[in-house]
Amino acid sequence: MDRVKDLASKKAAVIFTKSSCCMCHSIKQLFYELGASPAVHELDNDSYGKEMEWALRGMGCNPSVPAVFIGGKFVGSSKDVISLHVGGSLKQLLMDAKAIWF
Repeated sequence: MDRVKDLASKKAAVIFTKSSCCMCHSIKQLFYELGASPAVHELDNDSYGKEMEWALRGMGCNPSVPAVFIGGKFVGSSKDVISLHVGGSLKQLLMDAKAIWF
């Protein structure tokens, strides 16, 4: 849990993913299209990946990836991020965290 929180706080936008996850790819693309450069941590390529996956599940992220943090705060999974985007508040969250500037 501490490792996840530490990594999530090091950059304005952080996404925990798996390289084979299509929704992870979609969320990363959304952030890139909005002008953000998130830190991406692929759990299947990290030696602590399993432990971080369990920590994310413990935080309520089910499925465990993608797990999105903005400004060090857990935002949610793909469903939550897409809802924020459709509702018009994702861009503002990214601006408030200084992940993008407009």
